[in-house]
Amino acid sequence: MIETILNRILVSIPVLFGVLFLGFALVQLAPGDPARVQAGPTAPPEVVEQIRAEMGLDQPVIVQFGKYMERLAHGDLGRSLISNKSVTSELAAAIVPTIELMVASLFWSIPLGIAMGTLAAVWRGSLFDRFIMAISVAGVSLPIFFICLILIQFLGVKFPLFPFIGRGGPLWTMEGLRHIALPALSLGLIFIGPVSRMTRSSVLEVLRLDHVRTARAKGLPERQVILRHGLRNALIPVVTLVGLQIGYLLGGAVVTETIFSYPGIGRLAVGAILSSDFPLTQGTILALAVGFILVNLIVDILYTQLDPRAQKT
Repeated sequence: MIETILNRILVSIPVLFGVLFLGFALVQLAPGDPARVQAGPTAPPEVVEQIRAEMGLDQPVIVQFGKYMERLAHGDLGRSLISNKSVTSELAAAIVPTIELMVASLFWSIPLGIAMGTLAAVWRGSLFDRFIMAISVAGVSLPIFFICLILIQFLGVKFPLFPFIGRGGPLWTMEGLRHIALPALSLGLIFIGPVSRMTRSSVLEVLRLDHVRTARAKGLPERQVILRHGLRNALIPVVTLVGLQIGYLLGGAVVTETIFSYPGIGRLAVGAILSSDFPLTQGTILALAVGFILVNLIVDILYTQLDPRAQKT
């Protein structure tokens, strides 16, 4: 197990390096001038050029990236050009709300998606099966911003059950739960479709295998056959899908946090990009990349627990 984790970490290092370099290059190509942002809109051109030289922006991109990696190795992510706060403190303040949003979204969508897919497989061809597949297709097809706006219109405005602006507090408080309800519901709805569809397909495949027929021939109750002998093996591809979808969920969190004015990493990234705050933009790219890698590392560990054969690869 330890060897598997170390191998995954070693593989993740060049991936993280590539993401950082690509993000750094794209930030350089983005419209906006951080020297102008720091100097102010009324600063004369010579002042802007002086600040650009002090920031090292007049050097080649590869040289700038090398200096950025050198500072990163010492734990220095720079300072925000807008707030003049350290990027580390900005990320620390935004990462907790994003983690809460992800946990709240996955807490209800994964169990419900697995349950819906399992029942749809057991009752294959029934009206319930068609209903679940229709919900799954709708969840996959509808864009996240549309789901957010529909929920705001009906559950926030027409029937004001939940607030839809800001963060009410930590997740364990009542106000925190009320404020996170709509963002978590929005993210969960786009997650539940792929999980239920994959679960249904996987359970249908496993239920045709010999060991399941043997369990039924022994006279085991159907519920025990499905849960103990069918669902565990069927979860192996579902776990892989969950890991991939959580990465997409991070992208959906950017849109969701912006629409609901939720103070997380996604909203921080959008604000940094719009204000040409390059150090903060690069910091959010780093945070999202590390989050994606950690999620996939956890998924790999779960995968080896479900299927010990994966430890040999």
